[in-house]
Amino acid sequence: MTPELRDWYAFKELVAHATGWPMDTLHVLLGVILQLVFAGLMRRSVADIRPWALVLLLETANEVYDLWFERWPDLAMQLGEGARDMLGTMILPTLLLWLARRHPALLAGRR
Repeated sequence: MTPELRDWYAFKELVAHATGWPMDTLHVLLGVILQLVFAGLMRRSVADIRPWALVLLLETANEVYDLWFERWPDLAMQLGEGARDMLGTMILPTLLLWLARRHPALLAGRR
């Protein structure tokens, strides 16, 4: 494995230990933060699917990395953990995308 890939794992561990938050919490927070950052950088609304899709792409890449880097004795358990990470990361960005598209007044305060 290349040093860059080991560095990514080390960075994730550093963030988890520095914040004291479980990885599940970090997944939830980063999903929303990244969606908002991407929307701002792209000068798009969160109602645009592109910021959401970038979060999905990065989270998918992260989970593929985890499957490749970490070797659990029980593959089913590892896949279940990856699915939980995907769901935890994407549930709030998906809700935000849906609200912005279907009920924009809830976010903008206008009717």
